[in-house]
Amino acid sequence: MMTGSVNADLEALLRLSIHGPSGQSADVEAVIDTGFSGFLTLPPSLVVALGLPWVCRQQGLLADGSVHVFDVYEATVLWDGRARVVEVEAVDAQPLLGMRMLHRSELRIEVVDGGAVAINALP
Repeated sequence: MMTGSVNADLEALLRLSIHGPSGQSADVEAVIDTGFSGFLTLPPSLVVALGLPWVCRQQGLLADGSVHVFDVYEATVLWDGRARVVEVEAVDAQPLLGMRMLHRSELRIEVVDGGAVAINALP
């Protein structure tokens, strides 16, 4: 099980350990975004600092209906105690954790300031 918390803005947060291909690592606090269908977003500066390898460019539809092109990279994330290779979109904003990252998981959120966030892997 992985745990996080809800902040005063009622955002569900989870701390993640992100690793680059040459051993670089960083801990980030990501907002769980159920409207984001990808794995994870990270700021471009962190992508560079971790030396993440570029994979491709892809279009993404934002909540406001606009379409943007994002560079996609590959990172290893420590997920429920295991290393997991995922796609990371470079976005100059707070890191977001999307639904593809939560695939085959149960998400439980107490939506109050200081509330608990729990993610359990499904069998």
